[in-house]
Amino acid sequence: MCGRFTNQYTWRELHALYMLSIGFTQNEQWSPKFNIAPTDPIPVVLNESGVRKCEIMRWGLVPSWAKEIGKFSTFNARDDGLSTKPVFRGAWKAGRRCIVPASSFFEWRKPDRQPFAIALGNKGPMAFAGLWDESRMADGTRLRSATIITCAPNALLAPIHNRMPAILGEEDWAKWLGEVPANENELFALLKPFAAERMTIWPVGKEVGNVKNDGASLIAALK
Repeated sequence: MCGRFTNQYTWRELHALYMLSIGFTQNEQWSPKFNIAPTDPIPVVLNESGVRKCEIMRWGLVPSWAKEIGKFSTFNARDDGLSTKPVFRGAWKAGRRCIVPASSFFEWRKPDRQPFAIALGNKGPMAFAGLWDESRMADGTRLRSATIITCAPNALLAPIHNRMPAILGEEDWAKWLGEVPANENELFALLKPFAAERMTIWPVGKEVGNVKNDGASLIAALK
């Protein structure tokens, strides 16, 4: 599962790090956040009409057939349910794949509820595999929303949780975004546990458990 994560990059940095086709503008409102929770607005990278761009969407996918947000618990999508679960199937079949930029994410150890921060070993930008969809609400407004895909954990995460976000290597971004050809089997092959030796984990304070808390102190290692 991935129920809380950080994105410490500015809008300008996101454009550079994720090699967006559209030049940097001030049109979107985004500032670094260290305690992103489900239903929050998040930057999402997608390729639409041949253009790689970043767009703010709701975290928690609302399927195209829905007329209201309702009670969809869709901030995560299991890799083994993408093509079968009605809430995700339409987006998957339509090729609405995306990347959710992140700098780290949090998981809680079940026995003592100790939170841990997890990042790449070099503390560089991560790319969570995701799906996005667009729905029309009953009042006619357009809503774009996204989900983070999860897969089995690697050896680093397995002692903490039985799922982890599917993290894409930079070499696979274009394939996932549909910029180069890939069949369904090739796409599913990308949804694998990220190499444990390329990641790092450390305990953090329990303040991260309150969604009202934010700031870089939340990812500081416990001493």
